[in-house]
Amino acid sequence: MAEVPKPEEELVQDADFPKPEDEGLQDSSSTDKEFPPPMAQSEINERIKELAIKHGVNHRKLMWKIDICVVPLACLLYVLAFLDRVNVSNANVYGMSEDLGMTGMKFNTALAIFFVPYVLAEIPSNWLMKKFKPHIWLTATMTLFGCVLLGQGFVRTYGQLLATRFLLGLFEAGMFPGCFYLLSMWYRREEAQKRYSFFFSSTTLAGAFGGLIAAGIHNLDYHRGIRSWQWIFIIEGACTATIGILMIFCLADFPEEARFLKQNERDFIREKLEIGSTSGSEYDRKMSMRDMAFVFSDWKVWMSGLMYFGYIVPAYGYAYFGTAIVKGLGYSPVMTQLYSVPPWVAGFGFSMVSATFSDYFRHRFAFSFFAGIVGIAGFGLLMGQTEHIGIRYGSLFMICAGTYTAMPILVCWTQMNFSGHHRKAIASGWQIGFGNTAGFISTFIFDAKEAPIYRTALDVCLAFSAFSTVLLIVYLIAIWFDNRYKKTEQYREKFRSWPKEKQELAGELHPSIFYSY
Repeated sequence: MAEVPKPEEELVQDADFPKPEDEGLQDSSSTDKEFPPPMAQSEINERIKELAIKHGVNHRKLMWKIDICVVPLACLLYVLAFLDRVNVSNANVYGMSEDLGMTGMKFNTALAIFFVPYVLAEIPSNWLMKKFKPHIWLTATMTLFGCVLLGQGFVRTYGQLLATRFLLGLFEAGMFPGCFYLLSMWYRREEAQKRYSFFFSSTTLAGAFGGLIAAGIHNLDYHRGIRSWQWIFIIEGACTATIGILMIFCLADFPEEARFLKQNERDFIREKLEIGSTSGSEYDRKMSMRDMAFVFSDWKVWMSGLMYFGYIVPAYGYAYFGTAIVKGLGYSPVMTQLYSVPPWVAGFGFSMVSATFSDYFRHRFAFSFFAGIVGIAGFGLLMGQTEHIGIRYGSLFMICAGTYTAMPILVCWTQMNFSGHHRKAIASGWQIGFGNTAGFISTFIFDAKEAPIYRTALDVCLAFSAFSTVLLIVYLIAIWFDNRYKKTEQYREKFRSWPKEKQELAGELHPSIFYSY
């Protein structure tokens, strides 16, 4: 991935934000040295050039080095995690429900039980990752859920499937928020979107690979007395566990302790991320319950979780039941697996194009909003056309592309509007953890009795997509007003009244730091 020539970690004003004089809010306090005006992007670029000279590093080459060592491995972790949780839908096409005697809503329950430990363990997982270091925590959990999936290939009863799905959710809980938190500590805001989208959109690649792998495994049916749906779990689980063991030697840690960087490069990255910051990196400071309470007192934390919640319903709905919708178009099991691949590929392409332009313009709202509209339109087409196979299949491209593009931009936007190790760790864990509770809705709205149309499920998915798309507008308006409020003496007096410790952990709440749009 090409390095973005304009530098994330802390929030500073750039071209996305109107200057105080543009807002008609300029007053004598705006020049107060206590709260210096936000740095212009040109000034940030100059500071970065000076730091590069000071530490003797080539900024462009260093960013390429980080992109190669950090992003691809994080993507690989999440591809395998997502593949291992949703491959149950591919397995079901090959007769898993019939072999395990799953009738009624039993299959839905097997999907839903995954989310019980998955949701509960996500927030503490980021705290544990910071304690044990990413290369240990993430690879250990990856190896464990790979072993669980391998064991899932040998289940013989419905109860055994429930047990393995529960353990899978427990060990996968820290993967997404952990990788996302790790990435957020490597890049400045204006560098982040393409990297985030590449990471997030790896889920679409997982969906595509899952279909291709399942199609190839069909010929193994009854090989050594094992069904093809079992081979899906065995092969993918064994690969995941093996890669997890190997990754402990190459996965990156936080910049402060990255093993693949020289000391001068670590110093450069740390100082670069602190440009425009109001405090240090907080890396060595222990997180307390008071810190958590302070973060949760911020409305942005709750809003970010709600927006993600709304998009998770259609996202997991498609991930778990997209193959069932394709099968309902009249295809054989093998062709169903193959036809499930193109919508995922289209989703990846659309997401990366949107991310590239979002980074270029340094703007998030419009791209996330447009993608949300595309997803809503896709659900509308799928609901409106119950007979035309071509239109129904085409609508899946819109659903996958829209939903899986809106989500990464939304998460990047909201998470980059937090700053500091503690606020990012808690906010990202909460957003992903709370958002994933929507998985319970996704798994139960698709009733086999309504196949292949699934009218109720599609109604719910469309409604939640619209819910999050509307909240995007609310969030935009709210942070616009917050940016105006930060320029007033009233807000500065409020900030001065806070205890020193609270001021040091304020992050993006500091009067000199503004939210991006």
